[in-house]
Amino acid sequence: MSSILTNTSAMVALQTLKSINADLSKTQNEISTGKAVATAKDNASVWAISKVMEADVKGFQAISESLSLGQSTVAVAREATETITDLLTQIKGKIVAAQEDNVDRGKIQTDIAALRDQINSVVNAAQFNGLNLLQGTEDVNVLASLDRASDGTVTASSITVQRHDLTTSAGTYGSGTSLSANATVSAATVANTANTVTLTVDADADVSADSFQVTIGGSTVSFAAGDITGDQDAAATAISAAINALGLEGITASVSGADVTISSTRAFEAVSVSALKNGAGAGMTLSASEIAERAENVTFSNSANVNEGDGYRVTIGSSAYTYVAGKNETFEDVARGLKAAIDAAGLDGITTQVSRDNNGAWQLKVDNDGASLAFAVTGAAGGQASGGLFGLGGIDVTSSSGAAAALSNIETLIDKAIDASAAFGSYQGRIETQASFVGKLTDSLKAGIGSLVDADMEEASARLQALQVQQQLGIQSLSIANQAPQSILSLFR
Repeated sequence: MSSILTNTSAMVALQTLKSINADLSKTQNEISTGKAVATAKDNASVWAISKVMEADVKGFQAISESLSLGQSTVAVAREATETITDLLTQIKGKIVAAQEDNVDRGKIQTDIAALRDQINSVVNAAQFNGLNLLQGTEDVNVLASLDRASDGTVTASSITVQRHDLTTSAGTYGSGTSLSANATVSAATVANTANTVTLTVDADADVSADSFQVTIGGSTVSFAAGDITGDQDAAATAISAAINALGLEGITASVSGADVTISSTRAFEAVSVSALKNGAGAGMTLSASEIAERAENVTFSNSANVNEGDGYRVTIGSSAYTYVAGKNETFEDVARGLKAAIDAAGLDGITTQVSRDNNGAWQLKVDNDGASLAFAVTGAAGGQASGGLFGLGGIDVTSSSGAAAALSNIETLIDKAIDASAAFGSYQGRIETQASFVGKLTDSLKAGIGSLVDADMEEASARLQALQVQQQLGIQSLSIANQAPQSILSLFR
């Protein structure tokens, strides 16, 4: 049946041509935009995923800039601390030279002052974009990553860079909680009193038939049988005289009856003592096997913690010497800081030393070779920390005692500068590693986005040509279908 009102063939040909034109338009859009999924209507789920990933890429690009800024800041700090280490090493060389008596210590001190000023200049200049990691104690956070959880939650993570204060500031003693219980002194005064042991020649000793041997700090006096005649008092007198004849520094002996009092004024050095009669232990009695060192000490707790701002103050005579701890410091740092403060004062006859006792507690030892002075220690929280190079300004080698004190103090300062250099080097290496990872991660995300939404141009080109052919055929098919009703006219001729 043919109809001039309804041309079914033309309708089919028209719908086919519309479908071809739609596919052709889509393919042309893919080619022109380069994307298979350009809008949400192309593929809603893939488009949504791609947009989330694109947002992450933008975030990681900002993180890369943050890491570059942080890397530059830490690099400046590392270079500065390495320079400071070199300058402190030069100062140590000057201090070592000042140990000699036949040098011009005044000129050496001038050189040390110049190097110290240069260190201060380096510390002040070690900033990048206004941020100086060698001043203050607050940590600096460098934005390092965006972490997306499985539920879509995004959190930022950072690399924490700890500052290392290498200023020479003295800090401020606080008025907070008392910390005096964390430090105790061995005596209320520090004096030049000698420490002693007593050697007693026993009453049953046969002086003329016995041999005697006394060893003090590695030096020995001995008497063969028959060298001493008389009673126990005579033996004690002979032993005392022999000890004094050794000429040991700080060691003297005195006698009272059968007792020999052996005295030592050696600072920071215990002296061992032993005594034998006829090669055995019997016949002579010692009150102790060691003469204690001459020094009073401040012993710090080996269980308490040290917090930033904790200050400790040692009083010697009428003057007080203070050190305020910085972040992550220990009682070793406190003891060495107090030592530097005391040494800088240049007190006549006062020398200091830092060591550990038999229980592992840190001690500040103070020796006095002059008149007795009051000795006390207090502590308080809530202060402002001293600089990491506290004590550098107090180094004075113009005297032999100052040169000796400076030698141990400069080692402490060098160690702090080395620790800071090593820490900044580690931070810089970590930031560089993270920056490299973020760069690779960003490239991977971009590649992933491309695989989701980018058009396959080879396929799109082939499809375009096929659709263009189909379009031409569809047009011809529609033309043929539209001409079919005209054949009905022949029935009316």
